[in-house]
Amino acid sequence: MTTRLDALRASFEKFGIDSIVITNPFSLYYFVGFAGLEGDGCLAVTKTKAELVTDARYQDDLPNFLPDDIGFEITRAYYSTAQRFLDGENASHVGFEGTVSYDLYRQLAELFGDKLVPTSGLVEKQREVKDKEEIAALRKATRVTSESYTELLRAIQPGWTELQAANWLNNWMLEHGATKPSFDTIVASGFRSALPHGSATSKEIKQGELVTVDYGYYFDGYTSDMTRTFAVGDPGEELKHVYDVVAEAQARMIDVMIPGKDGKTVDAAGRDYITEQGYGKEYNHGSGHGIGLDIHEGPNMGMRFDKEILVENNVVTAEPGVYLVNKGGVRIEDDLLITKAGNEVLTTAPKQLIII
Repeated sequence: MTTRLDALRASFEKFGIDSIVITNPFSLYYFVGFAGLEGDGCLAVTKTKAELVTDARYQDDLPNFLPDDIGFEITRAYYSTAQRFLDGENASHVGFEGTVSYDLYRQLAELFGDKLVPTSGLVEKQREVKDKEEIAALRKATRVTSESYTELLRAIQPGWTELQAANWLNNWMLEHGATKPSFDTIVASGFRSALPHGSATSKEIKQGELVTVDYGYYFDGYTSDMTRTFAVGDPGEELKHVYDVVAEAQARMIDVMIPGKDGKTVDAAGRDYITEQGYGKEYNHGSGHGIGLDIHEGPNMGMRFDKEILVENNVVTAEPGVYLVNKGGVRIEDDLLITKAGNEVLTTAPKQLIII
């Protein structure tokens, strides 16, 4: 954890700061292992010191995870306490994260005045590049998620509702070591599979329908994010063709997901092919994003992300899709580790169209 703080401090000069107040709960966990919720505390960091400020609910547990060189103070007055600490360290340019709410920004601005400096991207960019421990956790999350899909295909049958399938996945994942989902599991069948974010409903899954499942679960603090589309009975030639188009588009994207490529280039590799096949208007979302402590991190893959560059040890998704209104849709999503030479696909669930 101290190494991560050292890397953070190394970026101070670039952003014109001599200190920072960390408030994002994922970033608090990243830097010091604090697993509180949003609004449960903050971390004040200078070039030589760090102080975690939280309340008595966490007091007894702090010595179990907090490094010896990070102090802590127990109080409900999180931000004024951070101010006093930083004033005592003669901090004159205090950074804050771009993820803060407007209400929190107003509190910080009232306390720090013209000392406050926006540092959007400082912490976020550091978190995008995973270390060995983070990669190990993501490997575990993606492995178990991949296994769950195979088991779902063995269990599911016509007549199940989408909610039954989502609950089955939830129970299986928790029984196999997951701590919680990172978002509401998407199960969308038939005409509803044309909804990119069609959360599970009481609709029954019927013969001849496509079913899209999109889910992610936490293991050791890090989440997976995988989408697969399968069919219950023959869905017809048109939708099977759409599946082939999406699969090819994803393969083309994965081929260019290497260090140095930008998000726009990755997106174009899949989107251009889908457009050539006549489905450009039916592809209405971005092509991928980073994952880690949060389900949506950088770098992002999309038409407007030409400045977001892939680097070694990013973990990102590749998730093209085509959605035919009132007919059905297909999305295929994998999690990839960007390596020095290219990439490694971490999710290993089968990607061919499976008809059960």
